[in-house]
Amino acid sequence: MTQHKHQTVGTSVKHESAQLHVTGRAQYTDDIPEVSGTLHAAFGLSQRAHARIVSLDLTAVRAAAGVVAVITIDDVPGERYVGPVIADEPVFADGKVEYLGQPLFAVAATSHDLARRAARLAKVEYEDFEPVLDVKTAVEKQSYVLPPVRISRGDVQAALDSASHRHQGSFYCGGQEQFYLEGQIAYALPGENGEMQVYCSTQHPSEMQFIIAHALHQPAHTVRVQCRRMGGGFGGKESQSWPFATTAALLAHHTRRPVKLRADRDDDFMITGKRHDFRAEYDVAYDDDGLIKAIRFVQQLRCGYSADLSGAVADRQVFHTDNTYYLDTFDIQSLRLKTNTQSNTAFRGFGGPQGIMAIEYVIDDIARRLGKDPLDVRQRNFYGTTDRNITPYQMKVEDNVIEPLVRQLEETARYRQRREEIRQFNAANPVLKKGLALVPVKFGISFTATHLNQAGALLHIYTDGSVLINHGGTEMGQGLNTKVAQVVAEELGISIGHVRVSATDTSKVSNTSATAASSGTDLNGKAAQDAARKIKAVLVAYAADHFGCDATEVVFRNNEVQCGERITVPFAKFVQDAYNARVPLWSSGFYRTPKIHYDFKTLTGRPFYYFVYGAACAEVVIDTLTGENRLLRADVLYDAGRSINPAIDIGQIEGGFIQGAGWLTTEELWWNKDGRLMTHAPSTYKIPAVSDCPPEFNVAFFDNGNVENSIYQSKALGEPPLPLGMSVFFAIRDAIHAAAGQADLTPAPLDAPATAERVLQTLNQVAPAFARPHTAMAHG
Repeated sequence: MTQHKHQTVGTSVKHESAQLHVTGRAQYTDDIPEVSGTLHAAFGLSQRAHARIVSLDLTAVRAAAGVVAVITIDDVPGERYVGPVIADEPVFADGKVEYLGQPLFAVAATSHDLARRAARLAKVEYEDFEPVLDVKTAVEKQSYVLPPVRISRGDVQAALDSASHRHQGSFYCGGQEQFYLEGQIAYALPGENGEMQVYCSTQHPSEMQFIIAHALHQPAHTVRVQCRRMGGGFGGKESQSWPFATTAALLAHHTRRPVKLRADRDDDFMITGKRHDFRAEYDVAYDDDGLIKAIRFVQQLRCGYSADLSGAVADRQVFHTDNTYYLDTFDIQSLRLKTNTQSNTAFRGFGGPQGIMAIEYVIDDIARRLGKDPLDVRQRNFYGTTDRNITPYQMKVEDNVIEPLVRQLEETARYRQRREEIRQFNAANPVLKKGLALVPVKFGISFTATHLNQAGALLHIYTDGSVLINHGGTEMGQGLNTKVAQVVAEELGISIGHVRVSATDTSKVSNTSATAASSGTDLNGKAAQDAARKIKAVLVAYAADHFGCDATEVVFRNNEVQCGERITVPFAKFVQDAYNARVPLWSSGFYRTPKIHYDFKTLTGRPFYYFVYGAACAEVVIDTLTGENRLLRADVLYDAGRSINPAIDIGQIEGGFIQGAGWLTTEELWWNKDGRLMTHAPSTYKIPAVSDCPPEFNVAFFDNGNVENSIYQSKALGEPPLPLGMSVFFAIRDAIHAAAGQADLTPAPLDAPATAERVLQTLNQVAPAFARPHTAMAHG
């Protein structure tokens, strides 16, 4: 990869909290020393999925040991319904319950254990209603949390009817629990005049500030929310930190004592939403080479009981249904379904992976039916550069590099040679079967809600030469603060050790957007750069005047300020002199993403500033007797633009890939007939472990600067790596086809996640004669 000619940017600087992480000294919300008199909170949760609350008897709860306060929706002094977009979520259940796990009330007690024990003493009488628990039932009942949306182009029906090849199908893809290592937590400390300080593990401090203020019926300036770092977020702390932050603040307001609410893992699972699961129905027409002539999609997205962020998630699914492929004639309908389950929310990719998964499944189907290599069909459908380059939402693709990127990975991963090697392996092995898949990704970068694409920063230079930067983004392990520190150090020409990033704080940078949409570095890096350049401009003017040189001769480099060839001053001395001359040593910074616009009504415009491209090649082996699989090798080629920190970026690519593979192979969410989530703990919900990483894992950067004016021409890393994990799913499907026989052109009906049970079920459908004798031998 082409290296930057910079001092700090472009180098693999260690994560700013790395030493704190490995020594256990990194402070998370639960590590903040508790103030004397701190109470601990717990929720009382609904045990029904859909019911009217006939009576709620909290007598025993209030009388329980250690209990200081119990609150319900009647104790909320301000707004009782909240939400990130639509205020359709009650702070506590309001006369009825909409899902099993919905908070009914909250308890504050002298210890965490006593609060949890007390919460279970409530006596609740319900009048049960029939719940809607799955996508199929919601479609049948036309149960929508938001109205359906549709976009189309061309005469789809005519193209479908006249095509040389056409088929219909459907595919179900499960959801995914965020499973952040640090659970949901908030610590609220009441102050004077109604002030409330809330420490919260959240990706969106400003939203927490406003929801708390609305619930308390106070102005926002009385509420201060702070987050130093999170132990993971993955979207689960973008909007859904609010029940914990708001309840802690309400109890602190009610008792006038500090209150901590730390959710146990089981409660966290039961209360909070997941990645949206979905069912896609499709009708596709194509020619002999697999070129798509027309396609019709009905995307059925399970949103849960409230709107939350589902509108934007569903929009992004629509926007990524093309992935890397030009769709000339299409009809895409998006159903936003209401069910009596947890309100699904943001998860890394935010609907993008769901859209990509749908079209990739169709592409794989086409290849199977035509007897072609799926990679050939993928390449046949790629976007062009001078034509065939308009997306379904009318945005022109101006930075397309998918064809050379995939071609490079095809060569470095030895895709064609390994295809033949795997064919020989499968011919010689009756039980173990290998599969191979290479999947491309195009991912749009920006919030689809245009107004969210802005950021602020506040920068201070102290007279000893040290620098403090505060910005609106939140650190959740992804290295955002490290990259922002690199940007500031680069701009001021100082070592990164002289720069510190302080905790995200609503009293320092206001009205911030969530750290989401892969835009953390893009937005906050630019805002920090703006602040640094404003201070630098003032300092350059001072240096030119003070030293009698031209402003163009003033250079900040290597912890020094140079004025032409004759004057060099250490940075610390220079800023001390500037202070003595009454030059301001602080500045705010601001950034708004240019060019973007988006019409919510028509789903058209330019919702994304640029695209990130990537591709992954995965090789797996399945055991046809047990359905188990193992990932043997993964090769990833990723378009990171000009990477600000290659080491951190490679870590994000690896982590995103494995998380995507986990979503589609082992992470299964299952609700019983009563609407109870049964996979609600590490014992029943299986995220990938170290042993699930492939023995050979090759990650490389594609040499390609960003065509847009992003921060140092870098590209986003948060979400785009995750859908690359789809290559594992399609490699498993490839192995199943190998078991069925090379001559069988019937696509394997494999839903996701491809658990061992699902793989066995599919094998028994596509290769029953093959599967049964080996099963008998295994039991013999």
